[in-house]
Amino acid sequence: MTQREIAGRKVGAIGLGCMGMSFAYGPSDEAESLRVLERSLELGCDHWDTADMYGAGDNELLLGKALKTCRDRVFLATKFANVFDRSLTSHRDLVSSMAPMIVDATPAYINKCIDKSLERLDTDHVDLYYLHRVDDRVPIEETVGAMARLVEQGKVKHLGLSEVGPDTLRRAHKVHPIAAVQMEYSIWARDIEHDTIPAARELGVAVVAYSPLGRGFLTGAYGSLDDFDKGDVRRNHPRFTDGNFEKNKEIVRRIDQIAQAHGTESSQVALAWLLAQGEDVLPIPGTKRLKWLEQNIAADGQRLDAAELASLDGFTTSGDRYNAAGMAFVKR
Repeated sequence: MTQREIAGRKVGAIGLGCMGMSFAYGPSDEAESLRVLERSLELGCDHWDTADMYGAGDNELLLGKALKTCRDRVFLATKFANVFDRSLTSHRDLVSSMAPMIVDATPAYINKCIDKSLERLDTDHVDLYYLHRVDDRVPIEETVGAMARLVEQGKVKHLGLSEVGPDTLRRAHKVHPIAAVQMEYSIWARDIEHDTIPAARELGVAVVAYSPLGRGFLTGAYGSLDDFDKGDVRRNHPRFTDGNFEKNKEIVRRIDQIAQAHGTESSQVALAWLLAQGEDVLPIPGTKRLKWLEQNIAADGQRLDAAELASLDGFTTSGDRYNAAGMAFVKR
């Protein structure tokens, strides 16, 4: 695989989002997931992304098992702040809250989270530690200052932010260099092109694109909600419900036309489009199946011409990226 740079290190241009192995997208299969992780390294996919909230720590535990034999070969990223273990947070209102998602980015919570993550991952450091969501109760300077102390302690090599706007990024970067921003970015999620990406490029910050395949929608693999398991969160996702599924198929039809012309897969066209957006963009498509891993990584060799890239502009996506509660926590 070709390589791109993040935090001064060369990694595979296409990384691996590990969330779905333990969380959100239906039943888990640990044995298959471990095979995917092993195979990813064989194919040069050495940038692994997880978070403490994925499966309430289960995803970090899974990666910890895989890392026993390959830690030095993996650029390892994890995240904190989205609370799943309320015994760790000191925010009184969060402890008593019945909200489905709560965020804590206080220094005390950060210190507890990193130690728990390192224990689950069975390592003495992570290469990139992200603030998963901004806590509006805590100034970003205070949060990043506490994260910077983890760098001084050797527990973390580099710092990242997820779902932030340009002002937050700039303020954070003044406290400590930010190596990467992780944002939803794909053919159907392009709002960051107008604000966060220009700020990131101004500061020399890499853009890690999560959900680069639109949570699977852009692959064209799904015809209706009936294609998803009962436990799959996409059954309640705005872009998949309320008539939006059918409206958004227009995007998939154009991707599929290009794929047919190239004799390739729609997922590879969607990833090739993203790779063409700049050398500082690193997509991390998620999968828990070997077939999809190999298909995604093959997108590294796919090239689209200027006319094809232009033909994928101008689509209006129907539905928000998250429900109302989730949207309250993005791009702060």
